[in-house]
This record gives sequence, C-alpha cells and structure tokens, in this order.
Amino acid sequence: MGAPYELWIAVRYLKARRRELFISLITWISVAGVALGVTALIVVLSVMTGFEEDLRDKILGANAHAVVLPLGGMLKDPERVAREVERVEGVTGATPFAVSQVMVMAGGNVVGALLRGLDASSAGRVIDVDRFLVRGRLSDLEGDTPGVLVGREMARNLGLLVGDKVQVVSPAGSATPIGVIPRLRTFRVAGIFATGMYEFDTTFAFVTLREAQDFLRLGTAAGGVEVRVADIYQARQIARSIEARLGPGYYVRDWMDMNRNLFSALKLEKVAMFVILALIVLVAAFNITSTLIMVVLEKSREIAILKSMGATNRSVRRIFVMEGLVIGGLGTALGLLGGWLLCFLLHRYKFIELPKDVYYIDTLPVVMKPEIFGLVAVCAVILCLVATLYPSWQASRLDPVEALRYE
Repeated sequence: MGAPYELWIAVRYLKARRRELFISLITWISVAGVALGVTALIVVLSVMTGFEEDLRDKILGANAHAVVLPLGGMLKDPERVAREVERVEGVTGATPFAVSQVMVMAGGNVVGALLRGLDASSAGRVIDVDRFLVRGRLSDLEGDTPGVLVGREMARNLGLLVGDKVQVVSPAGSATPIGVIPRLRTFRVAGIFATGMYEFDTTFAFVTLREAQDFLRLGTAAGGVEVRVADIYQARQIARSIEARLGPGYYVRDWMDMNRNLFSALKLEKVAMFVILALIVLVAAFNITSTLIMVVLEKSREIAILKSMGATNRSVRRIFVMEGLVIGGLGTALGLLGGWLLCFLLHRYKFIELPKDVYYIDTLPVVMKPEIFGLVAVCAVILCLVATLYPSWQASRLDPVEALRYE
C-alpha cells in the first residue's frame, strides 16, 4: 500500500501467463545472469583482498613499518637515534639493526644470505620474529657459541637442524699485503623460522646485534633503526615526523615505499579483475534490455490503453524502468547472498587447497568487507538501470491510436 501504481503494474507485467512463459523464462535467465556476475565479483574481490592482506601481514611481520637510515655510511649512535625516534607520536617501538650480504656454508653446501643483526631486548617490539619461529626461541641466540636463526627453506637447502654448526663468510674481509681475506665465523643454529614468504625463508639469517657488529667490524655502529608504528596507514606521515625530529643527515623509508611495486601490482590486478568480471553483469544487463523490449511488444495493447486513460509518457517510462530494476535488484540480492555464502564456505572449510611448493599459502584467503559488497551492488544496479533506458523510452513513444487500430 502506498506504492506508486507504476511499480504495481511493473510487477504485474513480470507475472507470466500461459502464452507469456517464454518471456518469463528470459526474465529468470536475466536474474540468474545478474546473480552469477555479482557472486563472481564478490568471491574474486574477497579472495584478492585476502591475498593482499595476508601478504601485507607477512611482510610487516618480518620487517619493520619504517626504517631510519643515515645519509651515507653507518649509523654511529644507533641507541640515541632509537630513543629519539620512540619520542615521536605514533611510534610504538624502535630497535637498531645491522645487515650485510654473506655466504652460509654447511656440509659442503653454500648459499647466499642476508645476515641481520638485531637487538634481542628491543627487536620483539618492532618485528614478530617469535611468531614465525617453528624451532627454538629468540633468547637462544645467546650462548657460548653465537647462535643464528635461519629460514626453513635455507635449512632444507643446507640440511640443517637446531644445534647444527654453520660457517658464515663475509666477503668484506680484512686487508692484507696479499689481498683481502674474507672473514669467517662459526655459528650454532639456534632456531628455524617460517614466514611463509619463500624469498625471506631462503635468504634471511638473524644473529644478535652485538655478534653482527663484532663479525662485520662495525664497533658500536649499526646500519639503521627499525621502527614500528601504531597505525600502519599513517606510516608515511610518521616517517616525515621522524625526519623532522632527527634533522638533516637521516632519511626514513616506510613500508609502502619499500614495497610499492608489489602492492601497486596487486591493486592493478584487482581493478583489472573487477572490470573483467563486471562484463558478466553487463551481459546480464543486455538480457534485461532484450526482455523489456519483448515485454513492450507483448504489452503494446495494455500500454495504449494506459495512455488512453491518461498515463503520461513519464509514467510509462517509469513502469519499464521499475520492471528492469526489479529484475536487476532481485539478481543483485541473490548474487550478494550467493557471494557471501560461498566466501563463508571457503573461509570456514578451506576446501580449495593450493600447492605449497608454488604458493606461500596452502588455501585461499578470504576477507569479506562491507565496502566490497556495497561497491558491487551499486555497480550492478547502475548497469541494470542503464539497460532499462532504451526499452522504456521506446514504450513511452508508443502511439495508442496505432496500437489500438486493429483491436
């Protein structure tokens, strides 16, 4: 009650009579087309959002949100810089680090690696090393024989277990009259970590900052200071605040700068997939156009009678626009429900498995966000609305005299 009569007529036109069953079949095909397109969009965008967030969490778990670096050379006073950085609003932790390219040898096998020295007392406030450890603990780095944490893939390549000994060679050795002699030191495997990122698990090796400084002949210097912030999406603004506090001689790189190419590629891929899958909804919208054209031809007599009774061209247009929106709205609602149900089943039961030797995860990650559902619904309804414009315009131009001449 209270609804405009155009909507009542539009719903009546959708109800099939015996001689209009073919039009009804086309109508339900249009509804199914819109529903399938919306479902595909919801599922694909939710899975790609899950991939993006899972990848971001893994990257930010093994790396800091921002890094303070000196302009050339090494950081001479890392402890003072770390204290200054922690005074910046939005910073939750800061720790000095050192990094160098090395070679790791064990059992006749050699692999290249990045040796990262971290301060065991403060590193846990900045990077989640403990969360990724599958063997050992961060505190196990201390001992009579210096410890090292290696990635799971590096351990597999070298055949390492916790407690084994490895030799680490630094190409930046000591100068002698006969040339440069690489520095070599024996470390004990104190733990094995698995971030899920193949590149990290094959190349990173962690030691204490003190051992890294001694092995690399850095004295009390460090490569820089790693920073953790409260809000990762404010990392760029906080980085500028850190630069302003430290003054000239330092620069800060945030996680978005350091991984710009990767996340830009993911965003571009998501946009491309949205455009491609939106074509499914567009095809369904063309079905709505053909359905309405057939309804106009079938209902030409009724339209002529309505116009003879005083219905305006605008009212006739509204009848067929509403009819198309009912079809599109029903298809969109069913698609949203189907997309949510499929995403829920994927997240709950994880029945699609991925090969672990190809991907860094073993199942499809799914993250359902209200804005994804809203964006897909709005786009689907707009496409369905555009599909109704031509048939409704044609219906409004119908001449009642010509339509009723032979009745």
